[in-house]
Amino acid sequence: MKSVLLDTGCVVALLDRSERNHRRCVETVAEVDAPLVTCEAVIAEACYLLRGVRGAADAVLENVEQGTFEIPFRLDRSTAAIRTLLRRYASVPMDFADACLVHMADELNTGRILTLDDDFAIYRWRRSRVFERLLAG
Repeated sequence: MKSVLLDTGCVVALLDRSERNHRRCVETVAEVDAPLVTCEAVIAEACYLLRGVRGAADAVLENVEQGTFEIPFRLDRSTAAIRTLLRRYASVPMDFADACLVHMADELNTGRILTLDDDFAIYRWRRSRVFERLLAG
């Protein structure tokens, strides 16, 4: 079963009930029958963006600890690829977390992603493959 990539906006919407996409993210994640994978950059962004929501950062980390959000990414093995992606998409511009997720798509051979970020309609994995944005629309 192919993993599903998890982006910051979805994590934030899952844990912030006041976020306008909360319900859609909760329902979509409940339907996903595959491992949810992400990277430390996404976890850091989510914790930062959720800093005003009581207990949210702890909930993010608890999801990592329990294996709900898996983190198979290793930056030390991926720096050259990440730098290449950041240069390729500099005009978008691509941020570090997005570059990590695009690289993870290549490594894990999956373009399925839970994201609220329209930039993933522009980004390509394996240089030419379109992401399947499970929250698009």
